[in-house]
Amino acid sequence: MTATIENIKDKFTELVGEKIIITVEAGRRKTTTHKGTLAETYPAVFIVELDNYEDSYERVSYSYADVLTNAIEVNFPDRTPVSAAEDEDIEG
Repeated sequence: MTATIENIKDKFTELVGEKIIITVEAGRRKTTTHKGTLAETYPAVFIVELDNYEDSYERVSYSYADVLTNAIEVNFPDRTPVSAAEDEDIEG
């Protein structure tokens, strides 16, 4: 079975409250890393409350499509990595 947005959303819903690290490409060989807690999940997006309010933002949101298309890299430090490449084994 291949990963779908619904599979990713379901797994993220199970992991609400867990620590999360998100790495985003910021262009021209630059990346931005956000560390925080997975706060909420919605039908199309998930919300991360940031540690230390990086760049004056308390919270950031990303879509499940970002995870599915590998536009962002998501890791739960206390668990195994989450990526669309892992198919149905989106482990938490």
